Amino acid sequence: MHGIVHENPSLLLFLLITGLMGGLAAWQMGRAIAQTWRAFSALVLYAAMLTCGIRFLYFALFQGTLLSLHYFIVDFVVLFAAGVIGWRMQRAQQMRTQYSFAFEGAGPLAWRRKRR
Repeated sequence: MHGIVHENPSLLLFLLITGLMGGLAAWQMGRAIAQTWRAFSALVLYAAMLTCGIRFLYFALFQGTLLSLHYFIVDFVVLFAAGVIGWRMQRAQQMRTQYSFAFEGAGPLAWRRKRR
């Protein structure tokens, strides 16, 4: 029986492929987009391309459905969230180091103006 989140008989497979492998790749993708000072909107395009790759892995290795909109959206949401976290962490670090005269850290995902 297929789950709502995964189509494989094992939730472990979903956590390994989409969560761990895809999530780490998406996190690095988000960091790379932020390091090159690209716009946040680039993250949507790259996350969609990475999702196509993950869906192909399910299809080629585990006889999953290649063209399933439902599972594509589920995988996209997971990968996009990991990419956003990577992008935000890198951008916060950039703002703290490159503009240290104006900004200070406010946690791992945020920055704020320095108080004068």
